[in-house]
Amino acid sequence: MAEAGGWSTIESDEGVFTSLIENLGVKGVQFEELISLDADTIRSLSPVYGVIFLFKYLQDQTPTTPTAPKDGTYDTNAPENLFFAAQTIQNACGTQAILSVILNQDNAASTPYPIDIGRELRSFKDFTAGFPAELRGEALSNSETVRTAHNAFARASPFVDETVRSARDEEGDVYHFIAYTAVNGTLYELDGLQPYPISHGGCDADGFPEKVIGVLQRRIERYPEGETRFNLMAVVRDLRVGAREIGDVEVLEREARKRKAWDWENTLRRSNFVGFIGEVLKGVVGMKEKEGKLDEWVQSAKGETERRLKR
Repeated sequence: MAEAGGWSTIESDEGVFTSLIENLGVKGVQFEELISLDADTIRSLSPVYGVIFLFKYLQDQTPTTPTAPKDGTYDTNAPENLFFAAQTIQNACGTQAILSVILNQDNAASTPYPIDIGRELRSFKDFTAGFPAELRGEALSNSETVRTAHNAFARASPFVDETVRSARDEEGDVYHFIAYTAVNGTLYELDGLQPYPISHGGCDADGFPEKVIGVLQRRIERYPEGETRFNLMAVVRDLRVGAREIGDVEVLEREARKRKAWDWENTLRRSNFVGFIGEVLKGVVGMKEKEGKLDEWVQSAKGETERRLKR
């Protein structure tokens, strides 16, 4: 886990994201992974509050001028009710993208199904309402509530401090999360590394699937041919709500199984099995020593490893 005050990296996973916002007090919302850029798939999950896009960050994707992004236009006079925060810390871009959707879909001006964001996030949003993007980002980075919820899903490791990035880490692939959501009839791209929200033009709830797919396709086309390291997550109303409204038992059972699997997977994410594995290994070694077969066992393992490497 991360040390006090740090933000760990978390996995892009529908179960992780859903549990994270529930821990923050958000009600009636879940995440669904999208395996294809298909407007009909997004529409089938309606109502959809927005999407979270994970991609490999390329340095040449930064805007060539401070006034023009590569797609869309900077909204330098964004509406007051638009929540947009600059990214001021590493590792938190996933949670920041999530909040960029959640905190913009809590009122009837954006959606006919406003999100109940809970007491903690309501207090945070109200407190930062008049802040500029940079100060809002600082407030987010210093929120103990949000950081604690985020770090609850850190990858458990006794060897790696997720809050420290080495020179080698900086040279490797870097991935980034951004949010797309419609606010006041406009599709916005909310990226904390950009100076302003990016407007992609008029967009209502019915037109959101086609509009956002078009924007994403243009973005992906800027990558080298064959690049597939992308992940897309839809932010939707809890699917159990609609299923209860129409009495769809099959969906309710499917969602119950899914939630049970998410709980199990998240429990494993929080666990560190190194000690357990070490004790098992010591027990096996002790047993082989008693049988006088330790050297034979080690040589057999080495031979099997060599055969696998050759294959």
